[in-house]
Amino acid sequence: MSQSLSLEQAADAAAASIAATTSTSGTSAAAAASSVGNTALQQLGSNFNDFLNLLLTQVQNQDPTSPMDTDEFTTELVQFTGVQQQVATNGDLSQLISLQQSNQELQSAPLIGQQATVTAQQITLQNGNGEISFAGQAGQTAAIAIVDSQGNPIVNATVAEQTGTNTWTWNGQDNNGNPVADGAYRLAVETQAAGGTNSASVSYSVLGTITALSSTNGTTQLQLGGLSVPVTSLQAIN
Repeated sequence: MSQSLSLEQAADAAAASIAATTSTSGTSAAAAASSVGNTALQQLGSNFNDFLNLLLTQVQNQDPTSPMDTDEFTTELVQFTGVQQQVATNGDLSQLISLQQSNQELQSAPLIGQQATVTAQQITLQNGNGEISFAGQAGQTAAIAIVDSQGNPIVNATVAEQTGTNTWTWNGQDNNGNPVADGAYRLAVETQAAGGTNSASVSYSVLGTITALSSTNGTTQLQLGGLSVPVTSLQAIN
């Protein structure tokens, strides 16, 4: 009994750690990439304007009796044209990326209403039901822990593993049998061999129904109830 309790505590700690450190990792990365791209384009445009002002000032203030060297002036004009073309190219590229993202959303539209398996660190509770799958091995025990946004335990469960794919279903109730609101909840799975004392984290997949599509910082997101994951997290349509 104490071994099972220790394993459950390890699962609780792992789930609480996930809740504390990965609340917005996916969207933050997308936002950072978008911010870097926009900042680079703004800086390039600013440099373009500064270069133009400098060139005009240089021409206006040159000595009429000793004009600028022709070769040097031609070189600066070439540089000016190159910067101008780069600004235009970056603008066109941004429009192309936007069109590609829109096309991706259109192509993903038929997924709405489909049962899907995705990679995530949260279980989605939809209509009082949630489900995950993970690889197991006969003779081992898995502890599953679900916590709220503050890392407080909601559900603890132990599963006798089978070799191959294992499926665990949550009935939407907490440890006291009280129903929990639909939404996305942090979850961790820990495993322990029979007679062992050390636990190890287990990767899992989340099953749910795709309810909507959205776009976050240029990335198409799949909505599975309260769970939002990038479309690249999709493993299978069940």
